[in-house]
Amino acid sequence: MAIQLSTAVRNARLDAIETTIGTSAVMKIRTGAAPANVGTADSGTVLATLNLPSDWLAAASSGSKAKSGTWEDTSADAAGTAAHFRIYASDGTTAHLQGTVTATGGGGDMTVDNVVFAAAQAFSVTSFALTDGNS
Repeated sequence: MAIQLSTAVRNARLDAIETTIGTSAVMKIRTGAAPANVGTADSGTVLATLNLPSDWLAAASSGSKAKSGTWEDTSADAAGTAAHFRIYASDGTTAHLQGTVTATGGGGDMTVDNVVFAAAQAFSVTSFALTDGNS
């Protein structure tokens, strides 16, 4: 039998992620495959840098935690195809979370309205959620 956790424990683990990263999180969307793990050096070209809202994730509920507020950029940093993201502490260098990026409906860890960025293009993140296992 696999270990199972109550919904309350799963929610607490998820809420701890936002607490650990902090209220001034920075997200960078990049080209290419994500590094092997979040402790590995950054890879790919930075296409966009977003300062996430102060309360960037909603309170966990039913073992899941979704983006809160508007995640958008009015001017992408560079042109290219978005493939992965990293979320950093407020210093913009301490990575804590990473995942894939796809267009809306593409099944990535995070979806954006268009993965092909032009420099100075506006875009928005359409969905992002974390789900805790062990239910």
